[in-house]
Amino acid sequence: MSFVGRIIAGARDRSFGGPLGNLLAGAARLIPSWVPPHGHGEDANGDPRRRIAFTIAVIALGAKMAKADGAVTRDEVAAFGEVFQVPPGEAEHVRLVFDLARKSTAGFESYARQVGRLFADDRAVLEDLLGGLFHIALADGRLCSAEDDYLRDVARHFGYDAVDYARIRALHVGPQTDGAEDPYAILGVSPGTPLGTIREAYHRLVRESHPDLVIAQGLPPECVTLATARIARINAAYDQIAKSNAHPE
Repeated sequence: MSFVGRIIAGARDRSFGGPLGNLLAGAARLIPSWVPPHGHGEDANGDPRRRIAFTIAVIALGAKMAKADGAVTRDEVAAFGEVFQVPPGEAEHVRLVFDLARKSTAGFESYARQVGRLFADDRAVLEDLLGGLFHIALADGRLCSAEDDYLRDVARHFGYDAVDYARIRALHVGPQTDGAEDPYAILGVSPGTPLGTIREAYHRLVRESHPDLVIAQGLPPECVTLATARIARINAAYDQIAKSNAHPE
């Protein structure tokens, strides 16, 4: 079964409503053959609705971000494929759905608000979703100012403040000045903060980001991969700070 076919099949008989639901309905009309026979396309583990919402949200918000460039590029579609491991031959399918979302009359704010509501109790999931968007934005090797502004606004609709965004941004592309990677920024603390306080921030991020939580929530395997990569960076940042401290606690 095709990648997009699994999404549409799993969405059948589950009403999302709002712009995400409209996008799924439009995709199903665009290529009816993507809809497989009844009874296929669902995973017995977890909540299929959550997996579908996560995946279609990355498509929708990634497409709206691409609109800043005026077109959906092959690099952006390829980057999405890296996040979601799109099988060979399906890149064009993904491009069609990207383009459908890009041309929709719904603004990115409406998508972001709906996603924020769907995962309001799972901030780690929202952070994984932002991580996927950062990966797409960096497909051309840099984060342009329009993409940076867009991602900051998406994060705000997800419920993140400026400090949260700076930390998430640092985790994926470095500090706001685009200089060398700053382990303090990744942990959301300032240089000079006592190591005990830094350790508390570190343990909080680990609890919020642990891949086991993602697995328990029944989200896509790709989401587990994003969480695993994020926690590795968090661990590395804490190790770097602890080693540089003259008197580790």
